[in-house]
Order: sequence, then C-alpha cells, then structure tokens
Amino acid sequence: QVQLVESGGGLVQAGGSLRLSCAASGSIFSINAMGWYRQAPGKQREFVATITSGGSTNYADSVKGRFTISRDNAKNTVYLQMNSLKPEDTGVYYCNAWGTLPLGAPFDSWGQGTQVTVSS
Repeated sequence: QVQLVESGGGLVQAGGSLRLSCAASGSIFSINAMGWYRQAPGKQREFVATITSGGSTNYADSVKGRFTISRDNAKNTVYLQMNSLKPEDTGVYYCNAWGTLPLGAPFDSWGQGTQVTVSS
C-alpha cells in the first residue's frame, strides 16, 4: 500500500501564491513520476503538472509560467509552487504517484485532495 498525503491548500486572493506538498509513504521500491491534478466544482479532474524521477517536467498550458513542480526523491515528496493565482485555479488538488512496489508490482496511487480557493 502506498499512501499520499497532501498539504498546503487554502484560501488566497487572486494574484497570490500557495505551495502544495505531497508525501508518499509505504512499501515503495521506486517512484517513476509524481504529479498534480485538480477538479473544479462541476468539472472533471484535469492534469496540472508532472515530474519524473529524473526531473523532467510537464505542465498544462493553463498553468505554464505560473506553477512550478519540484520533487525531493529522498523524501518521496512532490511540491507545487503556485504563483499569480487566478479564480479559475480554484478546485481540489490531487496528488498522484506511480511506480513499483518491492516485489515488482506496479502501483498508481492518489491522495485525498487539498482544497485551493482563489478569491477575486
């Protein structure tokens, strides 16, 4: 079992910043990639950003230049620095991680989510 615990959400005014963290724990052999997704009220969950174990990153067009994803491999932790926040960034942000368990089985785990609310 791999558990992901997010933190750092909250309420912020437009133009402000927040930093999300997500720590993975459990019996893990390796993590290939970690990332963030979000779900706004009444909408489907959407991709925000991912980062591989090697540091390669990918961002949704809507957050490029404003959000930065980073990772501490030693701590199995991923971060999302969110700057210049907009009301449309409001939603529940979910952490995702996929990789390999000690006996070779793959895993693909999700956190419980953390609420981000940006007021106009």
